[in-house]
Amino acid sequence: MSEELKPHVLHARDSRGVVTLTLNRAHSYNALSEAMLHALQAAFDAVAADESARVVVLAAAGKAFCAGHDLHEMRSKPSIAYYEALFKQCSRMMLTMQRLPVPVIARVHGLATAAGCQLVASCDLAVASTTARFAVSGVNLGLFCSTPSVALARNVPRKQAMEMLLTGDFIDAKQACEHGLVNRVAEPERLDAEVDALVQRIVGKPRVAVALGKQQFYRQIEAGVEQAYAIAGQAMACNMMDEAALEGVQAFIDKRPPSWTRDAEQTSSTQNE
Repeated sequence: MSEELKPHVLHARDSRGVVTLTLNRAHSYNALSEAMLHALQAAFDAVAADESARVVVLAAAGKAFCAGHDLHEMRSKPSIAYYEALFKQCSRMMLTMQRLPVPVIARVHGLATAAGCQLVASCDLAVASTTARFAVSGVNLGLFCSTPSVALARNVPRKQAMEMLLTGDFIDAKQACEHGLVNRVAEPERLDAEVDALVQRIVGKPRVAVALGKQQFYRQIEAGVEQAYAIAGQAMACNMMDEAALEGVQAFIDKRPPSWTRDAEQTSSTQNE
């Protein structure tokens, strides 16, 4: 199949409800072209509507995770209206990922640059190969990575973020982990096992608790501390009234494992919508 006919994003799913989305434009280092952004948006919209989904793993084919925006495409359409629409489209996709009711884990190998680094930062969790490298390198081309800075600055301490943005220099996977951009680092042959270990730790938890917790986490982190406590308190009160939480707490009191079933979780989730 020619590169032009290949799907931009490959979809896979296992029996646990783990959805794997693989960026599939290896020849362009999985650049975020308009078509790639559209494919990712459609994929995340489908996950949002799927009540049986539990986790999303965002992976990539080829030598790189994602090289950022498609500069050839951008340069061919030089107008302020086009660029505003493009960055709006990209921002919408990043926010959709953040607003999903299930965690999104980036599986990173190779390069993640500019909006590709933003993509990693926008995921809830990230596991990187020791071969991965990260940069917000637009400044080297005279284009400061302003939109990537939004996600980057919410992952990485301010001075480290500014150094990356102002110099355009790469950091390796170990530095990315030390800065908080990724959670775990693994040798290339262990990358999938490390991702799956993290997935397995999540799918064993009630879906409704994870969904509610993720939603309030991002709401409170953008708020002042007083409002953040109000948001978090309301979220915990609602969570405590959920059947899964009531069973979990009772199981702790009874000194036994909680009895959770997927059907019960989905029923509880529906009742709380």
